[in-house]
Amino acid sequence: MKRESNLKNAALMARRRAALPTGLGQAFEIFVDRAENSEVWDVEGRRYIDFAGGIAVLNTGHRNPALVKAITEQLGRFTHTCFQVLAYEPYVELAEKLNALAPGNFAKKSFFMTTGAEAVENAIKVARAYTKRSGVIAFGGGFHGRTLMGMALTGKVVPYKVGFGPFPAEVYHAKFPCEQHGVSIDDAIASIEALFKYDVEPSRVAAIILEPIQGEGGFYIAPPEFARRLRALCDQHGIVLIADEVQTGAGRTGTFLACEHWGVAPDVITMAKSLAGGMPLSAIIGKAEIMDAAAVGGLGGTYAGNPLACASALAVLEVFEKDNLLQRSRDLGAHMVSSLKAMATRHSAIGDVRGLGSMVAIELCKGGDMHQPDADLTKRLCAQAIQRGLVLLSCGTYANVIRILVPLTASDALIDEGLAIIEASLAAALAA
Repeated sequence: MKRESNLKNAALMARRRAALPTGLGQAFEIFVDRAENSEVWDVEGRRYIDFAGGIAVLNTGHRNPALVKAITEQLGRFTHTCFQVLAYEPYVELAEKLNALAPGNFAKKSFFMTTGAEAVENAIKVARAYTKRSGVIAFGGGFHGRTLMGMALTGKVVPYKVGFGPFPAEVYHAKFPCEQHGVSIDDAIASIEALFKYDVEPSRVAAIILEPIQGEGGFYIAPPEFARRLRALCDQHGIVLIADEVQTGAGRTGTFLACEHWGVAPDVITMAKSLAGGMPLSAIIGKAEIMDAAAVGGLGGTYAGNPLACASALAVLEVFEKDNLLQRSRDLGAHMVSSLKAMATRHSAIGDVRGLGSMVAIELCKGGDMHQPDADLTKRLCAQAIQRGLVLLSCGTYANVIRILVPLTASDALIDEGLAIIEASLAAALAA
């Protein structure tokens, strides 16, 4: 179909509203025409700095040349066979590389799906197949996808769970340790012990699933000590420990996987988002004995491990090594945190600045009081930023956190330009 000329955002939004359901949200009334590295241009020709990265999908930037080359070359060979019918080497090679990258001194195996939610679903499947148990423990504030099991695991009702129940049974929620809001590591562990006492015996729990940093929940970092205590608890009761790295994986935290910061290894890891740089691909990586527990034919999917996506993911790994993106993630994160902390000294509304690697956030509160989250200010800040040409996303249980997921390939000059827009937008939002 020939593209229309002189496309306008407002006209496209009108068409969108007529054709798409209301439940499919959209942060900004903008339609993209093209993108390059860390910049986006809309259909009206306006430029934006991208601090959202497609929600953590573009760690290697928009249209990274290495990824474009790999996808194009694969496109010239074949696009689909279904791996379970006719296999192809890029799938196997990618599994080998991820098995080698994942922490843990034990044999590992991997397989691929298409979305993060599918990865989470399949991690639960293999844990249940291995343990012959049914219960699963997740955490308040966690996000694990929009499928029924993903929603059941997600620890946030609005907007993800409203009107969609009932959910799969035997999913329980413990407290996530959050120093900023008065939940200690001891409190979080005690909440799991309370579940064992009041809701489900540990011998019926198949898995505990944890985000190393809560994504939608507000970029709260799970302390390594908490992960170590979870590891000991899981070992004590024969429970599979799952690290949901859908948002944190592929270098965002300064290591390839965020759980590398823990000092202990999970049994199973889920990945998606930046794994293939924008191509739809997710991974489940785990102990070989756990991954082998499912019956033949119990795992897989028609599009799972698509050859174009596997080729792109292999290119992502090459770009990380060639361009030293893990160090770049650490350096970039340190610069952003330093700049935002300096900003916080000028604006008391910034109650907290936090980050691990380049997974960075600020939390907005009334008068700097963490007990008074300011969701309205957060919304106004995002609105002011987009008017100034910066794409920003909010998150958090109280909708008062600004998260930064800028591509790791962004230049220092572009980062500083974006940070300056944040401060100007915050000043305008406060004055509004």
